Order: sequence, then C-alpha cells, then structure tokens
Amino acid sequence: MSIQTSARRTFSSLSNPNYRKFFFGQTTSLIGTWMQTTAQSWLVYTLTHSATDIGLVVALQTLPVLLLGPYGGVIADRVDKRRFMIVLQSFMGVQAAVLALLAFTHVVTYVDVCVLAVVLGLNNSFENPSRQSFVLEMVGPDNLRNAVSLNSTMNNVARAVGPAVAGVIIAAVGEGWCFALNAASFIAVVASLMAMDRTTLNPSTPTLRAKGQLLDGFRYVARTPALAVPLVMMALVGMLAYEFQVTLPIVAGKVFHGSSAIYGLLMAAMGMGAIIGGLWTAARGRTGVLAMVKTSVVFGVVMAFAALAPALAVELIALACVGFASVSFLSMANSTLQLGTDPQMRGRVMALWAVAFMGSTPLGGPLIGWITSLWGARAGLGVGAASCIVAAAIGWLTIRRHRSRGQTLA
Repeated sequence: MSIQTSARRTFSSLSNPNYRKFFFGQTTSLIGTWMQTTAQSWLVYTLTHSATDIGLVVALQTLPVLLLGPYGGVIADRVDKRRFMIVLQSFMGVQAAVLALLAFTHVVTYVDVCVLAVVLGLNNSFENPSRQSFVLEMVGPDNLRNAVSLNSTMNNVARAVGPAVAGVIIAAVGEGWCFALNAASFIAVVASLMAMDRTTLNPSTPTLRAKGQLLDGFRYVARTPALAVPLVMMALVGMLAYEFQVTLPIVAGKVFHGSSAIYGLLMAAMGMGAIIGGLWTAARGRTGVLAMVKTSVVFGVVMAFAALAPALAVELIALACVGFASVSFLSMANSTLQLGTDPQMRGRVMALWAVAFMGSTPLGGPLIGWITSLWGARAGLGVGAASCIVAAAIGWLTIRRHRSRGQTLA
C-alpha cells in the first residue's frame, strides 16, 4: 500500500464537508477543554494539596452523567441533534467564562470549583450522547469507524497541545487565562455546527415520546451480549484506569517533585502517544470484543510500566504508550457499540457508553484519589493496570463461553 493510499484511508471521513467542519471546530474547542481540565486539576491541587479533593471534583463533574446520562440518550433519540448541540455547547462556554471570572478576581474557592464542575456535568449528560450519535448522521456507516477513530485522535491532539500550553500559561499568568481561552474556543464549534449543509445530513428518524423508553434501552443492551460486554469492560476500565486527572498531578508534584510545567509535560506525552494510537486505529478499523480484549491487555501492561517508571524520562515514554493504548481501546469500544446498534436506539446506547466511560468516575475518581493519598500515585496507576487485565479476562471468558455454545460474539 502506497503512502498516498494509506493517508487517504486514514483520513477518508474528512472528505465529507460537514464532518470536516465539525472536526476542526471540535479540535479548537477540545484544546480549550484540555487546557481547562489541566488548569482545574492544578487549581484544586494548589488550593487543597489533596489527591482526594481532586478526585472529588472529577467525581462531581461526572456524577450527573451517571445519574442522568441514560435519560440524556432518550432525549438524543427524540431531538434534532445538531440544534441541541449548538445550545449545549454555548452553555459550556458560559460555564468556562464564569470560572475564568472567579479566577481573575482571585475569589475562587474549592466550593466554587465543585459547583461549576456539577454544572458542566449536567450539560455533558445531554451533550455527550447527542454528539456521539451525531457522527453517524454526518458520515454514514461506511466511514463511521474512521470518523470515530479520528475523533479520538482529535481529542488526543488536544490532549497533547492543551496541557502543554496550559502548563506554560499557568506558570506565566495563572489558571484564569486557561479558563478564558476555553470559553472563547466554543465559538469555533458552535460556528461549525451552524455552518453545516443540512441537506447532506442523514438524521435518524426522531423517536416519538412514549412511556418506558429509558427501560427499553437497558433491556435492549441486556439481551445483546455484543453490546453488553463492551459496556461492562468500558465501565471497569473507565472507573479505574482513566483517572489521569487524579493521578498525574500527584505524579508531577510528589513523585518527580515538579511544577505545573512537569504536569503539562506528562499530559502532553500521553497525548502524543494517543495521537499515534488514534491514527493507527483509524487506518486499521478493528472492532469487536476480541479486538477490545487484546487492546485491554496491552493497556494494562503499559499502565503497569507507567506505575513502575523509575525516572521522569522513562515515565514520559511509558505515558506515551499509555496514550496509544487508551485511545485505541476507547475508539474500538465506541465503534463496536455504534455499528452494532439499531439506529432508533443509538442515542440510548451511546448514553450508556458515556455512563460507562465518564459516569463511572464518581466511583473511581474518589477511590483512586483515596488510594493515591494512602499509598502514592504509583499505586493509583497500578490499580488502573489491574482493571484493564480484569476487563480483558471478562471479555475473553465471555467469548469462550459463546464459542462453546457454537455462537459468535467477536
């Protein structure tokens, strides 16, 4: 395969004008979001010097997703997703602006950060399932795997750029400017949504309001092992392995005795690995439970490597590997669920995906924060590594059980 052919395959969904607008608008916004995420964790660390408090803020931001995410999926199946996202993305910009104002006036408190984290979580409960299921309406089933992988790559380009920029900005002028720039970045994504050619979108038929739609989503997943198993694996790994907002500030501050610049460097290293992992996944296009099992094993191994890294240089290499594996696992789970779901149920299934990925954090964030406070950041990373291996075991045992019955799961 030539380099030109490989590149065309890797970026095929960008040939769609609507998706191209969405992609670059979201990239701009996500850089701002990762700047805010980095600055928020560092702000809490400077206010309280507690990993448990960082974990609590992360939990408060994701608790609404756990409680309201499934209902957000019901709403996503009922509404025009593009219009709904315009409203919700605008609200996210307002939340960032309020946090910036509090930081600029030097009156921000830990309680303020907690309250605004809840506000953002409420918004995410409805925005996430709409955005996830909107991708298929833009690109169609043939390019869905590629678009989902590029979305993950986009997120991790932002993860590489945002924290690195945030580290410099925090050191130079303080956290407030990170929040302000994030607020401004939402202009790009709202503009991209408003500029789309609606005649070329393929929206799913809105689901009419009826009783029992929320329970229908749970029942649909429960009777479909090809959806239930990836969700269980994602929930376990999401709860314990993806708590980098909790562990990495402590790795930077206490393990390597560094400042916000070191924290930004750690996040950037993981983001760079994730960019490579996202592009690799976009080109290969693997989905299914078996692919998730293999990737989960790799994810666990490199997380253990990060937990044991003896020096900063080794830690940066380890986190680059973690970024590669984490985005591959995330992309595979997302594509597996979207491609295996009936269009009328996609919003609800992707809402459950959001619950598994982000909604599990109210449990995992404080737990990893508590473990980190007692035994250190290396222990927090080690628990994440173990969760990946356990998730892989669950997936593999389920595949074997189905094979013994003459059934195919992956």
